[in-house]
Amino acid sequence: MQLRTAKDLTVYVKAYELAMAIFEVSRTFPSEEKYALTSQIRRSSRSVCLNLREAWSKRRYEAHFISKLTDCDGENSETDSSLDFAFDCGYITDEQHKNLTELNREIGRMLGSMINTPDSFLIKPSKN
Repeated sequence: MQLRTAKDLTVYVKAYELAMAIFEVSRTFPSEEKYALTSQIRRSSRSVCLNLREAWSKRRYEAHFISKLTDCDGENSETDSSLDFAFDCGYITDEQHKNLTELNREIGRMLGSMINTPDSFLIKPSKN
């Protein structure tokens, strides 16, 4: 399959899945968390997808591409920490935490692989 957009990336599909799962589970967080943990975990999980879209548009420039992927990885790590807070505060179950953090780790591994070996994603200048 040829990759035409960032949405074709497996990592994007998984990051979107995680962001939507977090949205659903965070609906049950207490109202006092609305402007704290709820907002933060939703923002960081969505930011992985948003930064992937930006990285995709910067594939002509390896340093810019890697920089945006590094932003993705940072947001993904932030999401992981927020999942720990949600679990430790009793807002999500052990099973929810396990499933969400496993998906989060898988996304992190994929991003790490892209950061370490970006060549197959870069746009190569055409030779005339």
